[in-house]
Amino acid sequence: MRQLSSLQEQVATWDKLTQDTADALELLQLAGDAEDDDVLAEIATETRRLTKLYQRLEFQLALGGPYDRSGAILSIHAGAGGTEAQDWTQMLLRLYLRWTERHNYQAEITDQLAGEEAGIKTVTVEVDGPWAYGHLKAERGVHRLVRISPFDSSARRHTSFALVEVLPILDDDIEIDIKPDDVKMDVYRAGGAGGQHMQKNATAVRLTHSPSGIVVTCQNERSQLQNRESAMRVLRGKLYDIELQKIEEEQSRLKGKHVEAGWGNQIRSYVLQPYQMVKDLRTDVETGNTTAVLDGEIDQFIEAWLKQQVGTNNHQAAP
Repeated sequence: MRQLSSLQEQVATWDKLTQDTADALELLQLAGDAEDDDVLAEIATETRRLTKLYQRLEFQLALGGPYDRSGAILSIHAGAGGTEAQDWTQMLLRLYLRWTERHNYQAEITDQLAGEEAGIKTVTVEVDGPWAYGHLKAERGVHRLVRISPFDSSARRHTSFALVEVLPILDDDIEIDIKPDDVKMDVYRAGGAGGQHMQKNATAVRLTHSPSGIVVTCQNERSQLQNRESAMRVLRGKLYDIELQKIEEEQSRLKGKHVEAGWGNQIRSYVLQPYQMVKDLRTDVETGNTTAVLDGEIDQFIEAWLKQQVGTNNHQAAP
């Protein structure tokens, strides 16, 4: 019902935009015939409002994935470049932590491995907040840094790489709802040593779960009811394990194949020497304000990539 309500709200918003646009066009035609300056000014104001609303709705289309509303698991791994790459990984961690602060997200470092001399070899951050994954999925890939290395006594220019991985936080609080009609129960006599220990009553239980085909048996308890309860616990555990496997498979699918953090795989270049520029190679969005980008101002890159995913290429290079 929540999903239905959300979809109905989206459709109603687009319908209203369509109607408002039609009304504005009709008013424009009437104003053109009358040459009324006041009406033309009103139409100009309405046009700006409708354009802004359209752009906002258009961007929302880019956040329509099944997990876009979820939190995100962000991992950064140092690539080619040794200590320089590990320092670059730490710089990227700061960048993303500053970005989460700007968006009022909660970020928690859950795993971190420090470099031998400086920086970080690998780090994992859980980002909690609405649409966190929807935005951060744009950051997946190899990030390339070019600068004068602070670790080079000869002050030479170095190129280093880091790999950013982003996964949604999938709900593992799985509720297993077993419908009574889906479970067939067979009872039989439990096996024993024979003689006076042989079971005279049918207390052993076999449960068959029709949707999954799982069969569970239990005969260790003294009563049929106890055996059935034990068998149901086992069945519930097996179904829970299947759901966990589905989550793991889905995360593997979303992660995609492994990409080496090195030459030829970068999605974005951060050049600090001999000039200053950050350029996203997927969208061609670029800016010379490298300080702001390294301080977490990356929304222009995220929004351009997301718009590109729904066939929109009307981004502009930053001044």
